[in-house]
Amino acid sequence: MTTTRAIKGAERRAEILRAALEVIAERGYRGASLSAVAERVGLTQQGLLHYFPTKEAMLVAVLEERDQWDAMPDSHWRLDLLASLVDYNAMRAGIVQTFSALLGESVTEEHPAREFFTGRYENVRANMAGVLRSEYGERLPSGLTPERAAPLLVAVMDGLQYQWLLAPEKVDMPGAFRDFLTLLGEKES
Repeated sequence: MTTTRAIKGAERRAEILRAALEVIAERGYRGASLSAVAERVGLTQQGLLHYFPTKEAMLVAVLEERDQWDAMPDSHWRLDLLASLVDYNAMRAGIVQTFSALLGESVTEEHPAREFFTGRYENVRANMAGVLRSEYGERLPSGLTPERAAPLLVAVMDGLQYQWLLAPEKVDMPGAFRDFLTLLGEKES
């Protein structure tokens, strides 16, 4: 049975995660502090530690929460829905910027998000291979297998995000992604 206290705790945790995302977007992970997040939500740093015992725990929770916003059962992803996701991301630059900055930082040894992103990309590549397989079968028109093409699909999505963040007036992220889908080729009837 969910109690009022548990509901309030979950709401407070969600509020902290939103504030953490904002602070990380503004300052980067390394520049973000627990005290800045605590101040933003009207808590002491000690009060924040009740919800997240470490800065690293808070970071991973922020990343997991962000992924939940885009979550869809694996079996329901299709190429046209991926294009819709790119459209959606083009409307939320702050989230894309935070995600991209954390991804960039995570490639360094000992970064607290490295394990998260490593596991995430294993799952994303497998999911994209499944999307491509359901769309094209065992071979794309180019002859590549879905497993060989999946990392390329992910690289295009992420690479377009970086280019768009740096020059949104010059890079039409949704349009460029749809152009890439055209390059994949027509599926066989």
